[in-house]
Amino acid sequence: MRGADPEAAVSRALAGAPLPERVWIIAMGKAAVPMARGAIGYLQRAGRPAAGGIVVAPRTTEATDLPFPVVSGSHPLPDSDSTAAAEAIGALIARIEPGSAVRVLLSGGASSLVGAPVTGISLRALRETFRAISRKGLDIAAANVIRRRFLRWGGGRLAAALRHADVQVLAISDVPGDDAATIGSGPCLPDPLSAAEVRERMLLEGLLEQLPAEVAQWIDRACIGQEPETPKPQEFSFPLHDVILRNADALRAIADEARRRNYFADVIGTIEGEARDVGAGIGARLRESTPGSCLLWGGESTVTLGGSAGRGGRSQELALAAAQELAGSRAALLAAGTDGRDGPTDAAGAVVDGTTAEKLRAASVDVAAALSRHDTYPALEAAGALFRPGPTGTNVMDVVIGLCPR
Repeated sequence: MRGADPEAAVSRALAGAPLPERVWIIAMGKAAVPMARGAIGYLQRAGRPAAGGIVVAPRTTEATDLPFPVVSGSHPLPDSDSTAAAEAIGALIARIEPGSAVRVLLSGGASSLVGAPVTGISLRALRETFRAISRKGLDIAAANVIRRRFLRWGGGRLAAALRHADVQVLAISDVPGDDAATIGSGPCLPDPLSAAEVRERMLLEGLLEQLPAEVAQWIDRACIGQEPETPKPQEFSFPLHDVILRNADALRAIADEARRRNYFADVIGTIEGEARDVGAGIGARLRESTPGSCLLWGGESTVTLGGSAGRGGRSQELALAAAQELAGSRAALLAAGTDGRDGPTDAAGAVVDGTTAEKLRAASVDVAAALSRHDTYPALEAAGALFRPGPTGTNVMDVVIGLCPR
């Protein structure tokens, strides 16, 4: 996506600041490879090749052109590769001399890709914690308040390990409000909440009783000082953060392209709330839109799975709900994750229009049941509506593009 190009954004960001003699690179997240390319390319053009580094990216990423290790983690649930990636980061940190310059290139997905648990919690228990949070349908900010507490590098712990270095963070935002402390579970920013406050949030969300016993016991011990607190704002000087790409950049680029194609483009609002409700509302709005319009939304909906979890993702659920509202109209809609993946599927989302509802009926799809079971992938596949661009190398939340032709 031209308006949300991580490689170009990193180059621009580095060009706007003084350049140290030796720079180490730690890149992690779904955009880690293009971000690393941007940094390495800029440093080479400036005659200062990177001192060393590491890139942690999704398994599907290929990057044989980079001069230092590219390791794969798992997403959306951490696994043994994720813990190995976290270990590799620790090994690199041990090589970084005091006073060295480090640029942390951070993008969404890092929570899981480098998702090693803190000491005292097993990987199995961490995975179950991630699953429980997902079933609750918490938004990313609420989810990461809890997840960062149990992650080896979360909640400022990476910054603590790099206190001997001169660190700057360049981040791509995949979170509403572009809160840097939420991106990737805030590895280089302090955690303002105490263990007791996090435990209280877990209770309010009905999560505590759904977590593995070792996780509940760990947070109980942390509340009484038997497990270490996350780093707090007053403990040391935390790195500067520069959010270099965000959802608004993607929407701006889409709007520019729509205008180039003679559409009237307008960013309508933020995607938030339950996906099926958001989809129904967007579908109704688009159905009544003026011919020649391109209506845009950006953000991140939620899906509360409860005890039922079929196959799909939030963009697919949004699109399927919208398809019912668009039935018989001339309008069309794309709902997709900008990273190229929606939930644990190979689709980024779906494209639906006024004919999709009839195609679903012809395929004997019970749309209400599919939405109720959160089993939207097979329904949309039956209608030929799935959108599969593959990994995009960026991650700035989700977009919805609605078109009403003339």
